[in-house]
Amino acid sequence: MRKMRKMKHASMPAQAGASLVEVMVAVMILAVGLLGVGAMQAIALRNGQSSLERTQAVIQTYAVLDLVRANRANAVAGYYNTGTDPVCAAGAVDPDDPAGEQAAQNDINSWLASLKNAMGSGAADTTTCGAVNCAANTIGGATCTVTIQWDDSRGAAAGDATAAGAAGRSNRRVVTVAAI
Repeated sequence: MRKMRKMKHASMPAQAGASLVEVMVAVMILAVGLLGVGAMQAIALRNGQSSLERTQAVIQTYAVLDLVRANRANAVAGYYNTGTDPVCAAGAVDPDDPAGEQAAQNDINSWLASLKNAMGSGAADTTTCGAVNCAANTIGGATCTVTIQWDDSRGAAAGDATAAGAAGRSNRRVVTVAAI
């Protein structure tokens, strides 16, 4: 019997394993990919926080509108009006005011405290503010505008120093208009 020899082709050398350069390239590609995943995670967390605050603002808007609807006569009389600029601190209740105005002021104070607890850092928070303005309409009810503003600086990108980026993203405002 004849022995058959394996023939090696001169153009195809035998491969023994991966070279060091190939391993370094693979590690570099993996590192860049993991950095991208980490950056996306940070952006997702920042946007999630901002979304939570916007949701809380809408919930708090509906809460004060429910208070106003429950006391519609006082809303039509303008007792819930806080002025055009958002109020950041609870107002004092004047004992000489009519009972309806005192009740409305207590409702607004309670709502502001709830707003600061839900969106801000509690009673000491000076960046979370709200305003309620109701105007009588022609059908005997009122049209109320509720404005909530807060500091959303955690939602701004860390390196965004442009005027639109830094200042525009840090102050958020939700305005809701409803007929009661």
